[in-house]
Amino acid sequence: MAESMTAGNNLSTTELAGLNQDFETAPASKVIGWAVDTFGDELVLAASFEDVVLIDLATKIAPNIEVIFLDTEAHFPETLAFVEEVRERYSLNLTVTNPGPEAAAYPCGSDQCCQFRKVAPLRQAVQGNRAWMTSLKRDDGPTRADAPIVSWDDSFGLVKINPLATWTNADVASYLADHALLVHPLISQGYRSIGCAPTTRPVAEGEDPRAGRWAGLDKSECGLHA
Repeated sequence: MAESMTAGNNLSTTELAGLNQDFETAPASKVIGWAVDTFGDELVLAASFEDVVLIDLATKIAPNIEVIFLDTEAHFPETLAFVEEVRERYSLNLTVTNPGPEAAAYPCGSDQCCQFRKVAPLRQAVQGNRAWMTSLKRDDGPTRADAPIVSWDDSFGLVKINPLATWTNADVASYLADHALLVHPLISQGYRSIGCAPTTRPVAEGEDPRAGRWAGLDKSECGLHA
């Protein structure tokens, strides 16, 4: 029987397993370098701008990589200002998405809001590409504890690459400090996982960083990493 191939690309399931094994102890820069070499201009980086570690690492290797920011039209003003600050610092090749008119029926916090304000706009933005990178970390929470470094993403029809999957929140904080990177202004106000303003709150000392996302709602993921 022919070896199973992941749909729409030339990486077999065996090759994906081998890549994940090789990258498990590799620096994030090696993962990013492989992604750039493999997919070239058909690689994009989706960034929430909660922190800029992945942007800093990726632009050192591919300065003109396309960076996608999902403007849900419900972000904190501080987030929007920070996006522009980061864009200027790195001369980013930045694409900003906006929800379609159908999203008007789903304000932030309502059922399916993320489907119309994040997932659908990203799906449109990544069309024509072969792979996308995210800053997802296993340390983010239980729903991400088993996240692979490289996988096939059925939802978007792309190879998904998480160069920071093995990083801890402490690793991120250390990198930010060691490299004097820009820091989202809400971090100093107790926000540890920053999403849309209506559904994000600061967290207490020792509280799970993502406890402030969708507080009081039966929700822990927006659908981008389902």
